[in-house]
Amino acid sequence: MAYTLADKVVHEETVQKSRFIAKAAPVASEEEALAFLAANREPQATHNGFAYKLGHLYRFSDDGEPTGTAGKPILHAIEAQGLDGVVVLVVRYFGGIKLGAGGLVRAYGGVAAEALRRAPKVPLVAWAEVRFWVPFSEVGRVHGLLRSRSLAVTEEYRPEGVRFCVRLPAGEKEEVLREVRNLTRGQVRAED
Repeated sequence: MAYTLADKVVHEETVQKSRFIAKAAPVASEEEALAFLAANREPQATHNGFAYKLGHLYRFSDDGEPTGTAGKPILHAIEAQGLDGVVVLVVRYFGGIKLGAGGLVRAYGGVAAEALRRAPKVPLVAWAEVRFWVPFSEVGRVHGLLRSRSLAVTEEYRPEGVRFCVRLPAGEKEEVLREVRNLTRGQVRAED
């Protein structure tokens, strides 16, 4: 099972007088990742290396550091901890001592990994939508069931009944439909 972060996290370390600040957050889309980077980038810093991973989509940047010394180690830190739906920005303020390629890889990857280690994590849940119609006589029962499960629901009223659109964890879709069928004694029409 993949995990993502429960919330944003910031971690700071000093490596041979250079200040490294890792900022990480959960994201659900590339647009969210780019917005996070734009909002948290520090233009006055020497470098703003980053990486993000969303399923099979990933991006990283060394932001002027030697190729492969910032973005790839940050991405590796994300993948090594089994995370997905995550963006990490590592800001570097140069302290006057050159770290060399190996030192940069260790610093960027290390501060990113430590930030991610400290962050609370939650399982990454795949969401699905289920749509179904029920006659007006069964709406109260269906409301009770959906309320007991604390599911996100929208409703559309038509002369033939109510159309429910329910957002739920993908693994619960068939179970909820089965419960609605049983509760309404089969008086439900599911949409594909």
